[in-house]
Amino acid sequence: MYQYEQDKERLLARLKRIDGQVKGIMRMVEDGRYCPDILQQVAATNGAMDEVALILLRSHVDGCVRDAIEHNQGDQALEDLMTVIRKVIRR
Repeated sequence: MYQYEQDKERLLARLKRIDGQVKGIMRMVEDGRYCPDILQQVAATNGAMDEVALILLRSHVDGCVRDAIEHNQGDQALEDLMTVIRKVIRR
């Protein structure tokens, strides 16, 4: 079981809201809404996804990375953590 299991309901609720935001953006595009209004919603959706990523990163550090360090596998876990952080912040 991964550490994020304790936040699973919270994560799923956030993801469902994000799904609703994306569908709303799609409707805005279909309806030909004003570009800045659409971009504001895109920015809000990106922010919401960033929060999901932070919850998962925190969970990974508190669970997987901590466990690896306790079992003398910290170097690889930290390298993997840096790799995933690079992927998360790259846009």
